[in-house]
Amino acid sequence: MGQKIVIAEDDESIRRLLEVALKSHGYTPVGFPDAVSALEEIRREPPGLVIFDVMMDGMDGFEAVARLRQDPRIAQLPVILLTAKSTEVDKIIGLDAGADDYVTKPFSILELCARVRAQLRRTESTSVQEDALESGGLCMNPGRHEVFLEGVPLSLTPKEYELLKLLMENRDRVISRTELLRQVWGSEFCGETRTLDIHIGTLRQKLGDSAEQSRYIKTVRGVGYRFDGGGAP
Repeated sequence: MGQKIVIAEDDESIRRLLEVALKSHGYTPVGFPDAVSALEEIRREPPGLVIFDVMMDGMDGFEAVARLRQDPRIAQLPVILLTAKSTEVDKIIGLDAGADDYVTKPFSILELCARVRAQLRRTESTSVQEDALESGGLCMNPGRHEVFLEGVPLSLTPKEYELLKLLMENRDRVISRTELLRQVWGSEFCGETRTLDIHIGTLRQKLGDSAEQSRYIKTVRGVGYRFDGGGAP
């Protein structure tokens, strides 16, 4: 079988549906009715990807993602949140907690599997050693997966990290929204382009930027974004 995927979903019918669908697509799904037992399994034997339902008794999906991101051994695992909540505020909370994608119920099984494939493809391991990227007090070490701002380490989600890396590698070049979505989320990503804007917003906050006073990430209206090298806002 293919890569292991851990599912935490308290609705047994949905959990079983996910297990059957993922297994039919060649994965090895392991389901749990709560986040606590799922996290125990993730720490015991890290999977390729994790799916957390948000609305669970005890520990909800937001807290589960936050706890996962605090553990260095499993912090880089791709996480998809599954929820009936669809407001932008809820999405921002989930993405801030460290989720890579956000799927609202009811959902298409085919779409969910496509998102799983996209996430796994983006996190395939590579043995290529990459040089550090530095600009305007910002330093990224791809080999160690670390980012420092004026010597202070930044805690970035996997998607924030990939966005920043792509922008820094293409300094002063405008990258379209379509290209950013394709490069960071994968060609099979089926989500809204608003997902990109939310991630750019949270990344800017961690860099001390804002849309109006941005030192690093500039918005090129109607096109996309570019990394400006840490010059004046």
